[in-house]
Amino acid sequence: MIKQKIKINEIFFSIQGESSYAGLPFIFIRLSGCNLRCDYCDTKYAYQDGEELSIDTILQRIERFPSKNVEVTGGEPLMQSGTVALMDTLINNGYRVLLETNGSLDISGVNSGVIRIVDIKCPSSGEHKSFDFKNINHLKSSDEIKFVIASKLDYNYAKRIIFDYNLNKICIVIISGVHKKIPTYKIADWMLRDGLDARLQIQLHKQIWGEKRGK
Repeated sequence: MIKQKIKINEIFFSIQGESSYAGLPFIFIRLSGCNLRCDYCDTKYAYQDGEELSIDTILQRIERFPSKNVEVTGGEPLMQSGTVALMDTLINNGYRVLLETNGSLDISGVNSGVIRIVDIKCPSSGEHKSFDFKNINHLKSSDEIKFVIASKLDYNYAKRIIFDYNLNKICIVIISGVHKKIPTYKIADWMLRDGLDARLQIQLHKQIWGEKRGK
């Protein structure tokens, strides 16, 4: 029995809307709390709200869903000391595990079997100085870096980091537009003009359900 408790905002089953796994059914475990306050954040309800659950209870709750794909998200999951143990347990129970993290905290202690989706915040977020660039040294080829774009300034910022650090030679690079803030075709045009070796992403879950929570 694992007695350590983690503050959980919500657990739900949905279609993965982001990353290279978009379109697949996933169980989402959303943890409470975040150390950043991005201007465009769409999960502000996870800043505080949640209930303390043991890892055993979390496992019991996700067993009812017909999937072995799990994403641990937030908030910022790595703020909680029990998150690494939770992901270790999920891996040991045969789940494919994705971690979505905002890039400001050290990822080196995360189980090597976890696929890490790491944000690099752009200027429009108001948190673009938060990224810990040492995390780049810990990325695996199966991990992903994500830039969320709301303006040409954001795009140019992302492009410079991609080129300066040769990110596309390290892991998968995702470019995603802020929902309803910038037309996707603009980002596509910029990427084609620059020959940017990255994957353009549309938030699939928002195309399906809009802003509905828990989807």
